[in-house]
Amino acid sequence: MARALVNLAVGTVVFFLVFLLSQSNPSTSPPRLLPPPHHGARPAMALPLFPSSKNSSRTFLHSHRHLLRSDSHSSHPNARMRLYDDLLLNGYYTTRLWIGTPPQQFALIVDTGSTVTYVPCATCEQCGRHQDPKFQPDLSSTYQPVKCNLDCNCDSDRVQCIYERQYAEMSSSSGVLGEDIISFGNQSELVPQRAVFGCENEETGDLYSQHADGIMGLGRGDLSVVDQLVEKGVISDSFSLCYGGMDIGGGAMVLGGISAPSDMVFSYADPVRSPYYNIDLKEIHVAGKQLSLNPSVFDGKYGTVLDSGTTYAYLPEPAFLAFKEAILKELNGLKQIRGPDPNYNDICFSTASSDVSELSKTFPTVEMVFGHQQKLLLSPENYLFRHSKVHGAYCLGIFQNEKDPTTLLGGIIVRNTLVTYDREHSKIGFWKTNCSELWERLHITGALSPSPSSSGKGNSTESPTTTTPDGSPHYDFPGKIQIGKIILDMSLSANHSYLKPQINKLSEFIAKELDVNASQVHLLNFTSEGNSSLVRLAIVPSDSLTYISNETATNIISRLAEHRVKLPDTFGNYQLVQWKVEPSTKQTWWGRNYMVVVMALIIIVVIGLSVYGAWGMWRRKQQTVNSYKPVGAAAPEQELQPL
Repeated sequence: MARALVNLAVGTVVFFLVFLLSQSNPSTSPPRLLPPPHHGARPAMALPLFPSSKNSSRTFLHSHRHLLRSDSHSSHPNARMRLYDDLLLNGYYTTRLWIGTPPQQFALIVDTGSTVTYVPCATCEQCGRHQDPKFQPDLSSTYQPVKCNLDCNCDSDRVQCIYERQYAEMSSSSGVLGEDIISFGNQSELVPQRAVFGCENEETGDLYSQHADGIMGLGRGDLSVVDQLVEKGVISDSFSLCYGGMDIGGGAMVLGGISAPSDMVFSYADPVRSPYYNIDLKEIHVAGKQLSLNPSVFDGKYGTVLDSGTTYAYLPEPAFLAFKEAILKELNGLKQIRGPDPNYNDICFSTASSDVSELSKTFPTVEMVFGHQQKLLLSPENYLFRHSKVHGAYCLGIFQNEKDPTTLLGGIIVRNTLVTYDREHSKIGFWKTNCSELWERLHITGALSPSPSSSGKGNSTESPTTTTPDGSPHYDFPGKIQIGKIILDMSLSANHSYLKPQINKLSEFIAKELDVNASQVHLLNFTSEGNSSLVRLAIVPSDSLTYISNETATNIISRLAEHRVKLPDTFGNYQLVQWKVEPSTKQTWWGRNYMVVVMALIIIVVIGLSVYGAWGMWRRKQQTVNSYKPVGAAAPEQELQPL
């Protein structure tokens, strides 16, 4: 009995200690591994957040639980989502999320270094002006605040859960936690799900001035979108990112598992090594030659971290000096020039060509070698960035991480690379590809194929996108048809009411980018879809032709599908949702020209009648003149006719 009382007393004391600790104010987290701005090396442009220590400790426990219960062969749906913007130009990649009922759209920075997803709240008076309107909880019939509990930090009144995140460059975000329905877009197999997110009440620094609305946290933590969806059992414990290349921004993202390509390269990712996504980097090769480095150089502090929110790559001092020396040795024939920004000691080279496809003829290949000798080949676009002031010049996008022994690999390393964060099996996969064509290269149908519900009339031809043996997309037109019309359905990220006054200019820009006449592009429909817009266009043959050639049609569709059409920022980002072609109706010469012939005959008859009438009037006038005789004029003798 006494032992039971003692156990009860001890349990009560532990309970109150845990309660008091859980209600304490959020502590300031240790400095983020993101390098701070400093002279000599370029800082990262993106804004990855760091998780609090509290979330981190809980994350590891949940991670093991997921590993035990997950089934790698289970048939979970996934959420396919598009990425927007450009890592080097904008400093980040964004995706679109819709929150609430009815849905409110937001452009969120994709960040594997953050564990919370947040958007500006309508009540925020210390938030900047961003891409979309603030989230209005009162307009959502499904919104619920997260009430204060043992698993969260609470506000001063201990009524509602709060969050607080800080950046290494002194930016910060704080607000309350809410729960609502989150939708992932029309390419997602995953239906909308309830999830907890941050409703921001204050932001400082670059967060205040950035164009994007907020952050989508993909890190390890209970508030991470991935963790919440896995906890619900609606996706497998995996997600993938695919960033566009040097000349093509955007990309793709998948929440949930996908079938890994057979030649994907994997690295072990220790889930307890750090709060971040680590990889097992062992060696770096330049032009096929291994750098003379001890593998332990890549294991200092947080180890080698892969962070989607960081722009460039940062190596520990010994590794950077060895890499720099090897690159300079291989490029000793190139002219070295000053960088675009005098505040940084960028290492830049002048070349004769500005074509990205030609870079591999000038710059060496770089290989990153993981455990078990798994090698990731880096093309020049994975370690170079364009010189913004000198045409045909490029600069190294790999820098020294000051005195920090952490190896930080940002988005530049994985441009045009599908990166799969297979958290279920504690590994990260890499597959070189063209991210603007990811769905086609993975042989995932539905990304661009028309939906049956919009196939139109019976004379229209639905044309699917396939792939050639080398993986490039191919646009099939069944049979040898003469195309009379191309129907294009496009989604524009700009708000419908904002875009409406300028929509008539869209046809002109489309025509210019597709190298067709403005008279060939017709706006058929313009509707609203949430905070975005849907546009239906038709492209018809020019006046001198009766059909569009298959080559021209392929060129038009591929330009739009592969995002080679550049529209003004006014229209936002676009997505080719579906397309179809309608065959040309064959007509005889008389069928095409009968109206012209009829009009010509009518004109000829009218002119003929007019001329004939004028001639008749003239003849009568002449007869009248000839019948007049003056008085006394001699009359001709007339012969008498016999009776």
